[in-house]
Amino acid sequence: MNQRLWLNCIDGVIPGGITETDFSVVAKTDLPTARTILQELVQNGIGRAEQDVVEFEDGDKLKAALFAIQKGATLDDAAKHLSWRDFEGLTAKILEARDFEVVRNRIMTGPRMEIDVVGIKLGVAMLIDCKHWERHSVAALKEAVKKQVLRTKHYVAKTSGAVAAPVIVTLYQEKVSFIDKVPIVPIFQLPSFIDEFYGNLDDVETIKKESQ
Repeated sequence: MNQRLWLNCIDGVIPGGITETDFSVVAKTDLPTARTILQELVQNGIGRAEQDVVEFEDGDKLKAALFAIQKGATLDDAAKHLSWRDFEGLTAKILEARDFEVVRNRIMTGPRMEIDVVGIKLGVAMLIDCKHWERHSVAALKEAVKKQVLRTKHYVAKTSGAVAAPVIVTLYQEKVSFIDKVPIVPIFQLPSFIDEFYGNLDDVETIKKESQ
């Protein structure tokens, strides 16, 4: 199957159930090919087969995009088929799968600030800023870190007893890096980062309310 077909298939990964026939229309391919692609997606943990439909959920579209990249599609082309909600959705699902309490798009006032994803476990909140599909210079990442630290301080000030760590999650990073002890995490390494997070808290910037 060619790269263009795999890219078209990303559009067919829609939360809720989709039939093979509808998937073939969206993916612009014939029914047997659509059936084969759906089977391969399910076999790789993207969606689940339920009678005559395949059920997709939040995060599956981004998984399908990463799968298309494995099949030879470019990152830039795959990103054109995605939205910021797909990126945030997978981030939230990764946290939920590890028993975090998750809040998306947390709005704070005075001043107004928004946090993309909040994950809370063992008394520590991970405040995640999802940087969507842009290649970031070091200067841009430093600015993103500065803003996320401010959001984290605001969150802690507004949340009784909170201890929080600012985190940046992006796609165009090859490995986990740090700016002023704030981790910059590529989405495909987020599961392992979370698994090791609480054992490495001394190496990560954490913010708590200052004693009065």
